[in-house]
Amino acid sequence: MQIETADVSLIGHREENQDRVAVAADEHSALLIVIDGMGGHAQGARAAEIALAALLEAFAQTPHPIFDPLGFLHLALGRAHDEVVKLGNGLGVEARPRATCAICLVQDSAAYWAHVGDSRVYQLRQQRVLERTRDHSHVEVLLREGLITEAEVHGHPMRNYVECCLGGDAALPEMSISTRRRLNSGDVLLLCTDGFWAGVKDEDLVRFGQSATLALRESLLALGNQAVSASAPYSDNTSAAALRWSAA
Repeated sequence: MQIETADVSLIGHREENQDRVAVAADEHSALLIVIDGMGGHAQGARAAEIALAALLEAFAQTPHPIFDPLGFLHLALGRAHDEVVKLGNGLGVEARPRATCAICLVQDSAAYWAHVGDSRVYQLRQQRVLERTRDHSHVEVLLREGLITEAEVHGHPMRNYVECCLGGDAALPEMSISTRRRLNSGDVLLLCTDGFWAGVKDEDLVRFGQSATLALRESLLALGNQAVSASAPYSDNTSAAALRWSAA
């Protein structure tokens, strides 16, 4: 595969970074992972670590290229959820660790992604945001029903209320899994936590996707710092992983 990858995780204006991010890749497949430990719940960072370890283990144990990408995403997220649930065994409902998550598998000139909660996946192509996942949140429902605009999402007072996540209840959470998305040379995939996307606009993402003169990590770090500054002095943990695809 002809790819360039990068990841960044900034603490923002919080006392602890509860986000976790990783990129795993070999000659056949790449997996991007972004996890946001939910700070309103105990052990958010530990939940993110446990989920990340489960996802990386699932990727390492599966032969590449992965025969059933969509099945892999579903089973891997289910495994991560089960591990976070175990972390909360014996605790009251509100005290159980939780996390939101976005993952993306790239292989055979295509991308497959999934998410739980309000961590997002973007596919950037040329001068536009080609695809964007839809959050499992109350604000996203308002957006779909036309009660608020996309511009109002970022500052909405209920923006941080997610409707499903990894951990908490034992039942498998709702997860959105994409179909196969063909990649064109120059496409950029961006996975990010809400602390990241809340501080940037679509035009910022488009510029990031087009910044071929800079290394991907340099561009991603600059965008992350912009997101932190935009939400100062109350910025959340701000994390992202990115991949630029090039035709062989």
